[in-house]
Amino acid sequence: VQLQAFGGGLVQAGGSLRLTCAASGFHLRPHSIAWFRQASGKEREGVVCISGTDRILETEAAKGRFTMSRDSAKNTVYLQMNSLKPEETGVYYCYAWGQWGQGTQVTVSS
Repeated sequence: VQLQAFGGGLVQAGGSLRLTCAASGFHLRPHSIAWFRQASGKEREGVVCISGTDRILETEAAKGRFTMSRDSAKNTVYLQMNSLKPEETGVYYCYAWGQWGQGTQVTVSS
C-alpha cells in the first residue's frame, strides 16, 4: 500500500503546476484524498481535498485557483494549482486511507 506524490518544481509567481498522487495496493476511488502543504519551519496544513463522490473542498486561499481531479483508470489524483504565490512554497503531500505520499517540493519564486 503506497502513495507516490510527484510533479513539484520551481515556478514563478503567477505560474501553474500540476501535482500527481498515484496509489498502489489499494483503490483511490472510494476514498477521500487530501493535499497538504508544509512550509519550512511550519506545521503541515490542509490545502484541498476531494471526497469519494468527487466533491472538492479547499481553503479560502486556494479557492478559485486550486482544484483536484481523479483518473480512476490510473488510480491517480491530480492537484492543479494556478496563479501560485510565493507563500505557497513548501512540500506537498497527498493523503488517503491512512497513507501519506512522500511529498514533492513546490517552490514559487517572486
